[in-house]
Amino acid sequence: MRLFMSHGYENVTVEKVAAEVGLSRRTVFRYFPTKDELPFPDHAERRDLIRRMVAEPGRGEDPIEDVLDITRAVLRDFMDHREVVLARYRLTRMVPQLHEREVLEHERYLALSHEHLERHLGRGPGDFRPLALAAMIDGVHLTVLRHWLSTDGGTDAMAELEEGFRWIRTLIDADTGTSGLPASLIAVVPDSPEARRTLRRLISQSNPAEHI
Repeated sequence: MRLFMSHGYENVTVEKVAAEVGLSRRTVFRYFPTKDELPFPDHAERRDLIRRMVAEPGRGEDPIEDVLDITRAVLRDFMDHREVVLARYRLTRMVPQLHEREVLEHERYLALSHEHLERHLGRGPGDFRPLALAAMIDGVHLTVLRHWLSTDGGTDAMAELEEGFRWIRTLIDADTGTSGLPASLIAVVPDSPEARRTLRRLISQSNPAEHI
């Protein structure tokens, strides 16, 4: 990233990158088949994180909450790689083909979320809901991430994400008829993925007259 920013992306060869890190050109190409992949060293590991999370025991009971949990983890991982992610953002604003590549990388996250929702929601062919839900969640994530990037990491991205997720849940509840019902009990539970999955499962299985 430092070479690209200081010398210009077009002026930096794979050979220069290899020399900078003390490796052979052949070794660099073993990990990055093309030069355009060099600015994106973290995306493959992040997709592996998603695959590991969807394979965890209990996933699929509430697939929407699964995708929300996974999206939280993905955003947190972007923030954990702050230096690389912010440098790449600046670079992709300067190099159009890298910006296009960044868009394609994010499409892969959307595809994994869509696959999980489609597998567990039990919808038939032509049903728009799995993709629509995945796109809506991804849209919130991208909006929050881009705001964080454009402010050089100066926003509370996780708080913004939760605000967006509350909006999504309001829309989902309105669509499924679980909103607007009288409450008979208020409880405080730990804010954990397991607690959220359990509560959503109870709501989905409850009698409409016994709203939780």
